[in-house]
Amino acid sequence: MTDGHPGPGAAHPTPPDVPAAPDSPPAMQIRPTWGTPAVPAAPAAPTVPAAPAAPGHPPVPAEPTDQGGAAGGAEPRQRLHPLSPVLHGAKSLFVVIAGLSWSTLSRVGFGWFAVLVAVLALGATVLAVVSWYNTGYHIVGRELRVYEGLLWRRTRAIPLERLQSVEVVRPLLAQLTGLAELRLEVVGGGKTEAPLAYLSVADAARLRQRLLAVAAGTPARETADAVPPPAGDPAVDAAAPVAREPAGRPLHAVSNTDLLVSQLLTPQAFLLPVGVAFVVFQFLSEGSWSFIAVASTLTAMAGVLLQPVRRVLDDWNFRLAREADRLRIHNGLLETRMQTVPLERVQTVVVTWPLLWRMKGWLRLRLEVAGYSGGETDDRNRPDRLLPVGDRETGARIVAEVLPGVRLGALPLTAPPARVRWLRPLSARRLAAGLDERVFAARSGLLTRELALVPYARVQSVRVVQGPAQRRLRLATVHVDTAGGAGATAYHRDLAEAWALAAELTARVHAARRTR
Repeated sequence: MTDGHPGPGAAHPTPPDVPAAPDSPPAMQIRPTWGTPAVPAAPAAPTVPAAPAAPGHPPVPAEPTDQGGAAGGAEPRQRLHPLSPVLHGAKSLFVVIAGLSWSTLSRVGFGWFAVLVAVLALGATVLAVVSWYNTGYHIVGRELRVYEGLLWRRTRAIPLERLQSVEVVRPLLAQLTGLAELRLEVVGGGKTEAPLAYLSVADAARLRQRLLAVAAGTPARETADAVPPPAGDPAVDAAAPVAREPAGRPLHAVSNTDLLVSQLLTPQAFLLPVGVAFVVFQFLSEGSWSFIAVASTLTAMAGVLLQPVRRVLDDWNFRLAREADRLRIHNGLLETRMQTVPLERVQTVVVTWPLLWRMKGWLRLRLEVAGYSGGETDDRNRPDRLLPVGDRETGARIVAEVLPGVRLGALPLTAPPARVRWLRPLSARRLAAGLDERVFAARSGLLTRELALVPYARVQSVRVVQGPAQRRLRLATVHVDTAGGAGATAYHRDLAEAWALAAELTARVHAARRTR
């Protein structure tokens, strides 16, 4: 247990820290394809002839076999789907149009604007074709190797024993063309590793199952198909639903009606009519306003005011299921996603009660998961959605699935002393914390209330912090840190109680790790 000081404050001698978990080794290795060998020197092996390829997947000529894997031997490299450059080119077209902006259109005129967009999009498509031709992948032993690059070729070697999950993502264009994208999450990775965009839905489902099987210890050779099934084969058709339906025991399906109503009960939804009225008023009062000015204003407002629309699109048809020690999450309308969350990697469960939801008795659940790409700028890539909206009974049932033995309505929470009102006059009554048999729980918030639940076995460190104002009132705050997450915080406890809470929490953490 250490003493942290985020701001001016007095230091107090503290017991030693809870031992932190060892750092994860690198999730990905970059290996050149010339010069030094890609793997440690091994006896020369015969060349594996190229096997017949599945329709839409012409094999890249095979190279000498690497015998370093557990299974021994390598498969012929496979390319992505031939329509991949088309989809990448279409995405580039949208990026080009967005990058040129409305002001460019007003300066050069529609004709030259269209020519400029066409030239840039054509160039992006040509680059996408060249990239597709020089990109391949295959499984070698217990590694997935992805080859890419023309002038600077490189090989990404992803150790499958460190594989967290393989997500099947289908953006709108991929849905229209029957394709899917695989995104790999690896322990310790800074971002999603080596996305394979794009494969057919059946091939994506089949490759996903193979990667998970190899990660679980099945040799790659035993999981490989002797001959890829032809198009129209019943096996291919049967594989497609795997990318659409979460496997395992169903836990909950969110009503789309509840999802829509929940996003109408948000501050952004109430501000949207105000923003539209502002634009209309400006347009009517300033007769010189042009289409470009109106469009630019709407574009600037869209980022904040359309956030509820984005949440509806992201969480549409949200379904949660459990398969063994993993959660399966399926969601999305324009871009469908199937994500996997290993329960052993869950660091914190956060229960949120937004102000306008409380009149309907609704709450939201989210997760903090170790090992996932915390550096992603797009939060849709993070598997933190556990329940977008639901009632208290549903939330309690799902919390019990993720944290067995934890009863959401029976947590032993205690309030801080009354003198906390000098520091938190409005929210003092909402602060609480306590030690359950299995988790540390802390509640906070005024308009939006939150309850954080941290299993003892996931605690990395415990800190007791005391600022200048807290010293005068003999108060202190206890911070519980987890791997890569915000953890939980017990605000403004009595000083003696804070030290006792930290000591008891440290003892429970050690006990939980011994019995894990």
